[in-house]
Amino acid sequence: MKLNHKFILSLILAHGVLLFTSCEKFVDLGAPPTQVIAGDAFASDASANSVVRGLYNTVLSINLSGTSSFYTGIAADDLQYNATDPSLAEFASNSILNSNGYVANFWYTSYQLIKNTNNAISGLEASGTLSPSVKAQLLGEAKFLRAYAYFYLVNLYGDVPLQLRDDLHAFEDASLPRATTPQVYSQIISDLKDAESSMAVSYDATASPRGRANKAAARALLARVYLYQQDYQQAAELATSVLESADYGMPSPDKNFVNSSNEVILQLGNQSGVTVFGSNYITAPTAIPSYTLPEAVYQSFEAPTDLRQTNWISPKTISGKTYYAISKYKVASGTGNEYHVLLRLAEQYLIRAEARAKLNDLPAARADIDAVRSRAGLPAISSSLNQAQLLQAIETERQHEFFGEYGHRWFDLKRTGRATAVLAPLKTNWQATDVLLPIPQSQLLINTQLTQNPGYED
Repeated sequence: MKLNHKFILSLILAHGVLLFTSCEKFVDLGAPPTQVIAGDAFASDASANSVVRGLYNTVLSINLSGTSSFYTGIAADDLQYNATDPSLAEFASNSILNSNGYVANFWYTSYQLIKNTNNAISGLEASGTLSPSVKAQLLGEAKFLRAYAYFYLVNLYGDVPLQLRDDLHAFEDASLPRATTPQVYSQIISDLKDAESSMAVSYDATASPRGRANKAAARALLARVYLYQQDYQQAAELATSVLESADYGMPSPDKNFVNSSNEVILQLGNQSGVTVFGSNYITAPTAIPSYTLPEAVYQSFEAPTDLRQTNWISPKTISGKTYYAISKYKVASGTGNEYHVLLRLAEQYLIRAEARAKLNDLPAARADIDAVRSRAGLPAISSSLNQAQLLQAIETERQHEFFGEYGHRWFDLKRTGRATAVLAPLKTNWQATDVLLPIPQSQLLINTQLTQNPGYED
């Protein structure tokens, strides 16, 4: 079986079915992914833990933080693109070709992470030698990361293939058709429920601070998923379960992105303490950052009292033109104390605020908005706002809180059906079908069961 397994995988790779761009190893033990299932990686708690630790390394190595932030940011009204890469300029003009390399790379690398999580889940479930608590925790982490990858795939591409089996089934799964969006969301919810029930409340003390998923991380992501699915009651309940924990708080805006911040629910650590955000958003005084905040967004803050504007944005004038550099993360190079923050507490307040507003509990919704505004040094929101006005205020707060982070603005406009109303006046080539990225043309050639998204057929 082991030899046959290697042979199958070598054929798949040779025929380009799994065209992944990263060469990262799956585990830290030296075993390549093709040997994990049949090998000894899941025989002991230590080796199985090393496998799952490798999953987080995969998330870092494929740069999901940067790609899910930069491309969606310039596709929306969240980031201004100042460089000259024609493939990135396609996102800014929303005239993306189905041959765009960045679109294809995000697809490939997301499925690389899914492939690795599937292998881990299979190996963990088959193991009879792991400590029960360790096995449950590691399975929860793997399922959390699989859900995270599918969340981005389904929001960026719509219907996508739902691959849930390990490499032993790679031939069969290589020609999977696109699963429907409800089917993908159902799997995401199932994975996150499993993760929440099996993971510990505490963080792994041997990992970087808050660097591996725990019960709160699963609840936080599940709250987001329920909000996107318009299940407002469950979104509010899951957010509440996180907000009631004494482990988390709301430090001032100048401190909430350091790796010791108690606002962090989950972050990805690295040895340097320098993030892809700091290295891309921060430049030398005379250098123009590739990505800056649009002036309209900068002017929309409640100046001069909003501490997010004064702490997270740094205007700089070059050759007579002002650029609004993003300075949420403060370290651009060398060594620092910042990690990639995937989940933080402010989102849970705004998830619950929106859910409560949708449930017509306006006073409670205002209280949640005010928790975020208070941290930003702003007064309480007006009590005279009706439901529609309050929802608009929440949208604005989300833009001011999450600009430049993980596609929040792009997804907010898409999920609320407001993308065309907001972006059509700003984007000459905007079409309603632009809310989804094209399925990579290279994938359509490999897998004839796939179909292209509307607007990208040519």
